[in-house]
Amino acid sequence: MSEPLVRNIRLFIAYDGTNYLGFQIQPKGPTIQGILQDILSQVLGHKVKIRSAGRTDAGVHALCQVAHFLTTSDKPLEVIFRALSGLLPRDISVWQIEEVDFKFHPQRDALKKTYQYNIYNYFVRNPLLRLYSYWVPEPLNISAMQACLPEIIGTKDFASFRKSGTDIKTTVRTIYSAELKWSDTFNHLLVFEITGQGFMRYMVRNLVGALLEVGRGKMSLEEFKEVLEAKDRRVAPPPAPPQGLILKHIEYKEIKIIDRYPPYQVQL
Repeated sequence: MSEPLVRNIRLFIAYDGTNYLGFQIQPKGPTIQGILQDILSQVLGHKVKIRSAGRTDAGVHALCQVAHFLTTSDKPLEVIFRALSGLLPRDISVWQIEEVDFKFHPQRDALKKTYQYNIYNYFVRNPLLRLYSYWVPEPLNISAMQACLPEIIGTKDFASFRKSGTDIKTTVRTIYSAELKWSDTFNHLLVFEITGQGFMRYMVRNLVGALLEVGRGKMSLEEFKEVLEAKDRRVAPPPAPPQGLILKHIEYKEIKIIDRYPPYQVQL
């Protein structure tokens, strides 16, 4: 009797992180990974272990989180997709599912990640944006904040912007682009977008926290440079809160796609 065929399934996931302790399973409380694994195990009839492109922390959102799992089930992708659509809570969505080359890994094969951070900068709060932006009522010097952005482009040691207490091999990261501009969709919404090869935990939120200090006039461009060059988290301002952060896009090297559902390329 032949061994069952093992399939490598890639998921593209969007979620509102407000009610979750992040993507990765935690000892207590709901997580995106935990809910997905429970539902997939139910649908496929065996225990499923998901691995993702990276963790997002409590309260952080995603438009394009990527994960994969292995299965011996022969259920068509359409059946799995429709089951997920029907069983997942309304704040989590799997918007594309693919069977891919067995060698694919969502973290190792990622080329670039893009994060977006939303700042609602107006003296009156907007209740419709409260879960997806950080409300900053005082005026900000946007040009001063923008002047800091060239300092974070390139391959640099971002130790000053790591999460305190984390144990990682290196704090060197490569940033390809960083932009700060007003939203074309919402009045008074300031959008920070950053693309890099990879990011440390809290790195984007810590960068935004420092940029906001510059915008408030509490830190100069030279002081921002000094914080970066210090490579010491203790000299940097506190992080911006999680609700403004969105994992927006992950770019991958080209891989073999065996099957896809929906059969066309979906874009959120």
